[in-house]
This record gives sequence, structure tokens and C-alpha cells, in this order.
Amino acid sequence: MTPNFEDLRIKMVDNQLRTTDVTDKPLLQAFLDVPREKFVPGARLPLAYIDDDVLVSAATAGSGARYLMQPSPFAKLVQLTNIQPDDIVLDVGCATGYSGAVISRIAGSVIALESDTNLADQAAAILSELGYDNVAVVNGSLEQGCPSEAPYDVILIEGSVDHVPGTLFEQLKDGGRLAVVEGAGNAGKAMLYGKNDGVVSGRRAFNSAVKPLPGFEKVSEFEF
Repeated sequence: MTPNFEDLRIKMVDNQLRTTDVTDKPLLQAFLDVPREKFVPGARLPLAYIDDDVLVSAATAGSGARYLMQPSPFAKLVQLTNIQPDDIVLDVGCATGYSGAVISRIAGSVIALESDTNLADQAAAILSELGYDNVAVVNGSLEQGCPSEAPYDVILIEGSVDHVPGTLFEQLKDGGRLAVVEGAGNAGKAMLYGKNDGVVSGRRAFNSAVKPLPGFEKVSEFEF
């Protein structure tokens, strides 16, 4: 029996987002509009709307596993940045493109950055098929960002990181915002950074445990 994805989408918004203080109406509508199931591998379709991260690419020798972020923390991160209709957004680690699709409903344009070539190809194909023509998928290093399209009003990082590279802060416009989960597992905390007069400052917004995004690990320092 094929799941009723439209009903599942409504339940996701009502039971996972509204109940965790996601109140922005355009953002909630974006989650209702975007068919999450289209961005999930066929074998995992029944898991498309679960209240958890969804695996979209298994770990390999060269890279860690990749996931679509759990809906609630993803929505809360987006809400933190207060995206405006004319904003240019860099979506770091877009995976199969779901995050870029949601953001595109409330932003002017989205650069969806993905380091995994297979995932980038999938994202470009799905977004094109569904008509999200204000999203451009770029295959490149996540920690390096996409300087050719900078500066950005908003940068979102789609997974937890040990640290945010300075290269990403450099790509923020003055007045720009960057949202990310820093720290692993239950120690994770959602941070909102702002750039004003060239100075970056941040504040802790909420606790959050999401899957890590490969490429943002701290390099161990040699100690005598």
C-alpha cells in the first residue's frame, strides 16, 4: 500500500514543527509544499516523514554517511536566520536537494553546495524535475563554500560540525547570518552567527543532536 504522502506531510508540520516552536508561516507553508519523499532513496520511502534524520548515502572509505536532517532542527535553524524574499542563501551540504528546495520557497535564490558528486547529480536532477528554478546545485568542497557566488545574506550548514571555517564567515554579507549545529550528539548546540561591520559574533539558540557533516572535523594539534 502506497503511503499518503500529503497526509504525512501535514502530520510532520503539525506534530514535528509546530510543537517545537516553529511558528513562521511562510516557512511552515514551504514544508507543506515540498514533497520530501521525492528526495529520499526509494528503499527508504516509508521513512521520508519520520521524526529523525534519514540516510541518503552510506559511508564509504572516502566519506562519512550523509543524511537529510531531521525536520524539526532543520526548520528551527532556517527560522533562526529570518530569511527574506530577496535573500541569497548558501545551503552547505544539500545532499539530495531537499533543504535547498524548502529554502527556495522563502528566499530569492539558493546556491545548494554538495561535495559528493553522486548526491549533487541527484539533487540537480530532482530539483530540475520539480521546477525549483531558483536553486543552483554546485559540486564542490563544503568547507570552502562557494566564493564565486558570494557574498550571501544567509548561510545554512546541513549537519553538525566541530567548527565553522573562517572561509564561510568571509562569504557572508555585512548584516548576514549563519546557522549551524556545533558539537556532536547530545552535546550539540544550534548557533546563530551574525556579521556586522566586518565583525562576526554568535549566540547559542537551542540544544540539538543532528548527524555530523563530513569535512568539518577539527584537526588534532600536536602537543609536546
